[in-house]
Amino acid sequence: MPTLKANLLIALLILLAPVVCASPIQTSKANEDDFGPVVRAYLGYLRNEQEVVDDRASRHEVSAGYYRRNSNRIKALRQMAIRLARESRNDYLPELEAVTADELTLLFEKPPNPVGFRVGQVLKNTFRYLGMVRSTEPFYLFARLDPYEQADRTEKDLTQKPSQGVEIGPRSLSRSRRVLP
Repeated sequence: MPTLKANLLIALLILLAPVVCASPIQTSKANEDDFGPVVRAYLGYLRNEQEVVDDRASRHEVSAGYYRRNSNRIKALRQMAIRLARESRNDYLPELEAVTADELTLLFEKPPNPVGFRVGQVLKNTFRYLGMVRSTEPFYLFARLDPYEQADRTEKDLTQKPSQGVEIGPRSLSRSRRVLP
């Protein structure tokens, strides 16, 4: 009798194992279905990018370091996109950029120190810092401001500077020379 119960338990475990193992996959698909068409399209784009990177790696067209970094970048972008979509509950995502510390020169002429980044900070009236995602190495994620937001911020900067008493023109330290005819 004990062996019959043991055999029955083993058979039950074998039958339920695929159901238990498959549930996380179904859950992730269900989570993706919670988003609107724009967010789903972006997540699909990231999935396609990962397939391209995987394919290039399988053909030995790229180095292992390149493969790792780009796979981690895609993972970081995916995490941020899902976080933004859940927090805003809106079917909209800004243009996202994920860079490592040594890649900041791709976005900025004079790269700022990432230690000083604050979430929500706007850099160079072009990018809003969204946060850091650690995926083997830290990726700094930015949202590119849309052109209207960039123009609005530039206009605000120009109108605020004169009201703060900041001189716009060049300031000379000596008086100009008087010329006699």
